[in-house]
Amino acid sequence: MSSTTTTLSAGSVPRRADNVEISPRISEDWLSLIVGLLIFALALASIVGVDLLGWVVTTSIWTDIGKALNPVAKSYAALGGVGALVATYVALLVILSVTVFALKSDLKKFALAFTAVFWIAYASWLIGSYANIAAVTPADMQKFGVSWSLKLTAEGGYIFALIAGLIIANFFPRFAEAIKAAIRPELYIKIAIVVLGGVIAVTAASRLNLASSLLLRGVAAIIEAYLIYWAVVYFVARKWFGFNREWAAPLASGISICGVSAAIATGGAIRARPMIPVLVSSLVVIFAVVEVLILRSWHKPFCGASLWSPALGLALR
Repeated sequence: MSSTTTTLSAGSVPRRADNVEISPRISEDWLSLIVGLLIFALALASIVGVDLLGWVVTTSIWTDIGKALNPVAKSYAALGGVGALVATYVALLVILSVTVFALKSDLKKFALAFTAVFWIAYASWLIGSYANIAAVTPADMQKFGVSWSLKLTAEGGYIFALIAGLIIANFFPRFAEAIKAAIRPELYIKIAIVVLGGVIAVTAASRLNLASSLLLRGVAAIIEAYLIYWAVVYFVARKWFGFNREWAAPLASGISICGVSAAIATGGAIRARPMIPVLVSSLVVIFAVVEVLILRSWHKPFCGASLWSPALGLALR
């Protein structure tokens, strides 16, 4: 009897070749918490003057691609931009491979798939950081010597990731099937939310005024987004448009809470068919891009907890 598992999409249940469900060693939620806290703990070492994460790659707005990539910390400048990118890839591969192993998924299949997803996704992010796409202010455009810009900020990379996913899914179905093992947007977003929560907590703790503001705005956001907007959108979707619960819940979350991230998380939580969060998130992305182009000002259409790989994953699903 073969014990090979086949985890093809985020939220799917690992099964043996004989279709018998395999229970993971630990839940995805707990794994996300552990991994997120581990990353946060490594970052806290900087408090005592030890920078354990300064080698992570960061991408700047660019016109000269040779200057686009750099390590986060200047103390790791010798590593170079390409070295920082490779180090980031290796670190993510190791951490996520351990996570996937704990979920009893095919480790080799995930590693190969993640390699492809990472490089496609980061290439999309790099393209989105090009000055004619990402520069926002007149000072930025003058700095990089460009006369025009879409003013999407670096988050324009999400759009290119989505486009890449759509092209792969529709024109290269075999390749799309091969890399689905790494399309785990819910897992990535859960980890990012834990890290983001830690960053906000530390920042708030160091600034009392900010902490008070965050508390007040948090209460307001809960009342508005969760108790009013979500309920209204869900009601309208169900009663006026006749959507079933599988459609109405991700739609309500995507519109009222946090766009792409909320739609993906809600779809995974209620085990919706993959096409549903894909379509809802696509609507959010398209609306956000149109909104940015109209407003022509600084705007963040995506939740800060979103990662670039889920955008690619959405289209592939």
